[in-house]
Amino acid sequence: MALRIGVVGAGGRMGQAVIRAVAAHGGMTLAAAVARDNSSVLGKDAGSLVGLEPLGVAIGDTPLDIVDQVDAVIDFTAPQLSVALARRAAERKLIHIIGTTGCSPEDDAAIAKAGAEGARIVKSGNMSLGVNLLAALVKKTAASLDIEFDIEILEMHHRHKVDAPSGTALLLGEAAAEGRGIDLAENSVRVRDGHTGAREPGSIGFATLRGGGIVGEHSVLFSSMAETITLSHSARDRALFADGALRAALWAAEQPAGFYSMADVLGL
Repeated sequence: MALRIGVVGAGGRMGQAVIRAVAAHGGMTLAAAVARDNSSVLGKDAGSLVGLEPLGVAIGDTPLDIVDQVDAVIDFTAPQLSVALARRAAERKLIHIIGTTGCSPEDDAAIAKAGAEGARIVKSGNMSLGVNLLAALVKKTAASLDIEFDIEILEMHHRHKVDAPSGTALLLGEAAAEGRGIDLAENSVRVRDGHTGAREPGSIGFATLRGGGIVGEHSVLFSSMAETITLSHSARDRALFADGALRAALWAAEQPAGFYSMADVLGL
């Protein structure tokens, strides 16, 4: 039986990419799609919205009610909505795939709690195979190099992105911190301005760039006095994140309730 998918944030770039991916997938069907209450896409057919044949699914404006119509919710929205949806997913024992970034530690704790209470949640700062492989390489590299190698993370996204550093940059930062055996929150440098003094040994720096329509560029630099090692990933199409979200949904359908990452989905 095809997995019934609900898409929240259907008016956004990622929401529309997910609709296209679901329509092209043989193992699932689009059962519902919702957008924010003032969106210009409300009432439109989801298929027509993304340039496909009509799918018979009109875009609604009640995201929390979507859980009554679906087996899995795919969510690239905002932290507050993702937390509320996770709680509803726990009540209905649903699959909840979360690509939302900018979550606070309290948000993440609430989402993890929903997994413990019955939802099957996969949450990641990036759903692509390439980025999650990159994170595994970053962790291994950080564990292999001593503190003489400074770690810097550079990311660039389109002009409309509202959170910084990106969820992917933070994912890579966490991987580096785990490899080093340190806490990222206590060792990260997010802003440099003015007279900063010398670089703190062992810190992990972040640099954020925004401009144009760039989907996502990420590099992790390990730099000593003698050499620099650069690990990087370039995303050219949002479809890769949508495809990863669908892969996560199918994987979660075979798992018990819990809070998972894309590393779990990919066996990393």
